[in-house]
Amino acid sequence: MYKYADLVMQHSDELAILETLDNGKPLDMARMRVVPSTAALLRYYAGSADKIHGKTLKVSGEYQAYTLHEPIGVVGQIIPWNYPLTMFFLKISPALACGCTIVIKSAEQTPLVALYCAHLAKEAGIPSGVLNVLSGFGETAGAAISSHMDIDKIAFTGSTEVGRLIMEASAKSNLKPVTLELGGKSPLIIMDDANVDEAVNLAHLAVYVNTGQVCCAGSRVFVQEGIYDEFLKKAVARAKQQVVGDPFKPGVHQGPQIDRVQYEKVLEYIQYGKREGANLLTGGSHLGDKGFYIEPTIFSDVKDDMKIAQEEIFGPVMSILKFKTVEEVIERGNKTIYGLSAGIVTKNINIANRISRSLRAGVVWINCYMVFSPDCPFGGYKMSGIGREYGSYGLENYLQVKCVITPLQESPWL
Repeated sequence: MYKYADLVMQHSDELAILETLDNGKPLDMARMRVVPSTAALLRYYAGSADKIHGKTLKVSGEYQAYTLHEPIGVVGQIIPWNYPLTMFFLKISPALACGCTIVIKSAEQTPLVALYCAHLAKEAGIPSGVLNVLSGFGETAGAAISSHMDIDKIAFTGSTEVGRLIMEASAKSNLKPVTLELGGKSPLIIMDDANVDEAVNLAHLAVYVNTGQVCCAGSRVFVQEGIYDEFLKKAVARAKQQVVGDPFKPGVHQGPQIDRVQYEKVLEYIQYGKREGANLLTGGSHLGDKGFYIEPTIFSDVKDDMKIAQEEIFGPVMSILKFKTVEEVIERGNKTIYGLSAGIVTKNINIANRISRSLRAGVVWINCYMVFSPDCPFGGYKMSGIGREYGSYGLENYLQVKCVITPLQESPWL
């Protein structure tokens, strides 16, 4: 696995180019952030491989017991199109460290990265049959993996709708355990005491990174009334600085949406926002004569029951909501079927602690956003999924716990 990580860095240019070809991510972002963080993740789990062990247990009577942590078996993994390289290694790294064999299906929109990673795996010396990469459609290849009687575990990242189908397929086949990392509609809560310029930059990152195609995007931006008007003005100015265009060109911040389906879906949500009475401050339309480019879009005066405040858009659309009190924003922040992540911007540690403990979300960022590390678990509450990835929690997904009990005969102590 260490050699595999070395090969990822040695071929960083090829992988970055394939990432951009696959899903339109700006090449600068793929090269400087995605590839290095992916290699670090692989090295983290390589270092975990010889540290997986059970416990010695104190049991009643003249017996001793211990647990074994064994590979769960053959793992089926299905990954999305928004971060092809990251998702590939987020899935396979802990499974390899635990000693599992893998069948991983890439998204039909983004097959190139996974196939090249399969080539590098062979070069790294991963034995034949341990890591198997499958290109195919969800309705066929994904369904076959989910319902296969000889697959012992499923791990999926994608939409909540498809997550339901995978759980159903598991229940109807061999009841294989399921790890799901699904959709989100994350609140970013900005208090009156926040530095407005810093808050605007965090909100911009939370919504527009990767063209808004991020499950944990902070697309519901709650701004306390004391700084609401100032925030709106500065957020619009910041959005207008966003450089949208060819992701292979230096200095481009935002590439195209992944395909026509997603492009039209985002534009449809923008129309919903207009019809339901939200105030369109900037953006709201496509850019250029060709390609699936959409302007960075901001709505103000958004209400909790509007579609753009309740449903995952997966595009460059920021919804800004005004609030008065901490109690109010906690209630409204939780008023969604999702619970993947959240953000809080404040100088008051007591408020930060209160809100972070009150929000039903798997990860809460305070005065930062989208900070990931191999050791920090990630996953959701409610309909944002089941289980956690990253860190030691990610290993638990791919292990079975076996308890072994033996008698103690003539032991001098118990």
